[in-house]
Amino acid sequence: MIRVLLPLLIALGWGIVVWRFSVWKTAKDLDQKSVELVDPALRPVMERMARALDLPRVRVYLYDVPQVNGLAAPDGRIFITRGFHREFRAGRVSAEELASVIAHELGHVALGHGRRRQITFAVENALRAGLALTIGRFIPRFGGMIAGFLTSLVTSRLSRGAEFEADAYATALLAKAGIGAEPQKSLFAKLEKLTGTAGTPAGAMPAWMMSHPKTSERIKAIEANQRKWGIEG
Repeated sequence: MIRVLLPLLIALGWGIVVWRFSVWKTAKDLDQKSVELVDPALRPVMERMARALDLPRVRVYLYDVPQVNGLAAPDGRIFITRGFHREFRAGRVSAEELASVIAHELGHVALGHGRRRQITFAVENALRAGLALTIGRFIPRFGGMIAGFLTSLVTSRLSRGAEFEADAYATALLAKAGIGAEPQKSLFAKLEKLTGTAGTPAGAMPAWMMSHPKTSERIKAIEANQRKWGIEG
């Protein structure tokens, strides 16, 4: 029993150590490359979301990298990349669409996805080690490879579930703020073009291997929530 449990416990502990180091490294990079986002053109939609959340303000930071992305840091801070803000300033993304990204990231924070990801990451390491030992008994040399593939399927499914949850939170928040879900859907419709992933091989990847749901599925889920909650526009 000890021979079986010891590798799993080591893998679990190592997963926690790696996650903690990753969080520290990410926070350090964000601190060095970020400033608070202050843009008068965004103030009206930000104020509406703050009122909907019963907060004095929603604080967002500008992460100085060229990619088009938004993220929620493990410490709860919300970031929009300079690349995304540049698209807004160029008129290719509206204030309401950018607000939908911020609402989505707020959803990750409010729903505790950062903490959940830490637990998942640690368990993932233990699960991979356990499967590798078990499968390796029957398929030598390929146990680790197969275990890694099976584990990635599980974690990808969990990641997609978190994205759907954050999308639903954003839809509810945007509706309460009087912004509506249409900017959320219109942004998704143009997101692949903005991020430069339209037509790439990743677009043909099977849904069950992706960490994020397909754009069409996310839009369908938003529309389903609109109907369920009686939200128009």
